[in-house]
Amino acid sequence: MAENGDKEQASDLDIKISQQVEYYFGDHNLPRDKFLKEQISLDDGWVPLETMIKFNRLSNLTTDFGIILGALKKSKTGLLEIDEENSKIRRDPNKPLPEITEEYKNAVKNRSVYIKGFELDTSLDEIKGWLENKGPIENIQMRRTTDKIFKGSIFIVFETEDAAKKFLENRDLKFKETDMIVLSKEEYFVKKTEERKQKQSESKVKHKQDKADAQKQAEDAEMKNLEEHTGCLLKFSGDLDNMTSREDIHALFQTHGEIKWIDFSRGAKEGIILFKSNAKEALEKAKEANKNNLQLKDKDVTWELLEGDVEKAALKKIMEDQQENYNKWKGKGGKKFKGKGRGGKGNDSSSRKKIQFQGKKKKFESSDEEDTEVLHFTEGTGDARNGSPKKRQLEEKSSEEPVPKQQKTAEDE
Repeated sequence: MAENGDKEQASDLDIKISQQVEYYFGDHNLPRDKFLKEQISLDDGWVPLETMIKFNRLSNLTTDFGIILGALKKSKTGLLEIDEENSKIRRDPNKPLPEITEEYKNAVKNRSVYIKGFELDTSLDEIKGWLENKGPIENIQMRRTTDKIFKGSIFIVFETEDAAKKFLENRDLKFKETDMIVLSKEEYFVKKTEERKQKQSESKVKHKQDKADAQKQAEDAEMKNLEEHTGCLLKFSGDLDNMTSREDIHALFQTHGEIKWIDFSRGAKEGIILFKSNAKEALEKAKEANKNNLQLKDKDVTWELLEGDVEKAALKKIMEDQQENYNKWKGKGGKKFKGKGRGGKGNDSSSRKKIQFQGKKKKFESSDEEDTEVLHFTEGTGDARNGSPKKRQLEEKSSEEPVPKQQKTAEDE
């Protein structure tokens, strides 16, 4: 930097200004700062101070060119140059940005530390003050939700791996009387992996239990429905006329018992009637009305009240047919159609309703959502600049500046 040999002592304001500007041009921020990258491409890396003071965090410190230049001249990092007219600054061409290789990412990871326990309204300046004298820090990253709300945790990147290791030697830290969780970045990722596996395991157990509970509810509902219809089935068989229909059966019992469903197809030699109430009473009334000679279309018929397992099996089949019929009816938009068990006067409209014995279908949603930590950086170069010609896209991802030296934003490897 020009005039770097200035012996004048840097004030607190000078340090803050130089740290802030060097952060903008630092290894972490500059590669992802679209606005600043556009600016340095216009004039061989030079950026006018007129543009720099549009950056909020710098303008909050000062907009006086003389004060800014004075602070930069006192910096010992050698990161920035000042032009001869004292109107522009740029990153020293002899200090190129590092190549983002796997080796570089791993090196940053080894210098990174995770800290959790801050109150959600904690500011960056408070965190910087708390971290003062805790080692040479290159970058502070306040971690935020997708709604840009501070999560109460940060990643900090030390200048050296040894500094990070030294910091981790004493993890009994407090912030405003709150015990802090301190982990290396590697420990953090291991912990998150274990938590995800645990959530996935718990989700699988819950999914299995929910499925078993739903099956049990369906079975209970089915059993209840079967019990409610016990004694309501009447089987008939005989050399029936091919023209015998369900309408004929309804006509035979229309004043003796209400029929809910008839399992019978034209041309069949047998069928089953499901009454709304007691089938035996309906049969006796019908026989009495027909002088004990209950026929279908002048054909002799054998009438049999179903009981026990035979009755349960028949009921289950009828209700499955009802459900199938309902699904078809619903699929046709509720339009009438000819189907097994339907048709005929007196046929109960409940046959068109969803049968509850099978239980309600239940959609199981896995609760094993990954705890995806979206890392949004607090403020960077273009944090809502006053009068800026463009709003830079990386504003949401720019990290807040560090304590000492040029601040940088750590990538979440």
